[in-house]
Amino acid sequence: MESDLSIIILSLRVGIISTLITSVFAFVFAWILVKKNFKGKFFLDLLISLPIALPPVLVGYFLLWLFGRNNIFGEFLYQLFGINITFTWFAAVLASFLVSLPLVTRSFMIAIAGVDKNIEIVSKSLGLNSFQTIRYIILPISKNGIIAGVILGFIRSLSEFGATIVVAGNIPGKTQTIPLGIYTKISSSSETDIWPLILVSITIASITLSIYYYLLKQAD
Repeated sequence: MESDLSIIILSLRVGIISTLITSVFAFVFAWILVKKNFKGKFFLDLLISLPIALPPVLVGYFLLWLFGRNNIFGEFLYQLFGINITFTWFAAVLASFLVSLPLVTRSFMIAIAGVDKNIEIVSKSLGLNSFQTIRYIILPISKNGIIAGVILGFIRSLSEFGATIVVAGNIPGKTQTIPLGIYTKISSSSETDIWPLILVSITIASITLSIYYYLLKQAD
């Protein structure tokens, strides 16, 4: 039971940190894709959306290649800062970030696009700059859709398996999240030991999904 608790705590830590990072990047990308017109916009949209169409193991392999010691970038981080990202819990954060980014970005785009443009025009005529418009106008109006997107990203982060096992490994007490813990118990035929993790996973998913659907209804 103690090992299950450490798995749950690690999963929540990975999920929360990943969701925070994803939310920041997703909002910036969503704002650019909704509000700006520029050459290469299609390719930016395609690049952001790509992880959702690729096998998760391929996403994990890309991260392993990018941050591994055999790559120039990974070796640079290690030599200059002493940082080795692969097969650490932060590698699991990066995997969750990359696979959840498309979903959160799409949710944010819908929320931002739902704000009446006339309200923005009025806010600028009153002297508000872009940052103030986002803070005092866009976010309050679209908050339900934004929060729903954040929750969706958190759900996706907690359920991530394929990319995580490639770039972070399945190391008990270090990188073993709930999906990896369930996989390990299935592989070792520990049918009786598997249920606590299954129940926790179902409980978290049910609660977060309920909040997500409630916020979506409020946003309509």
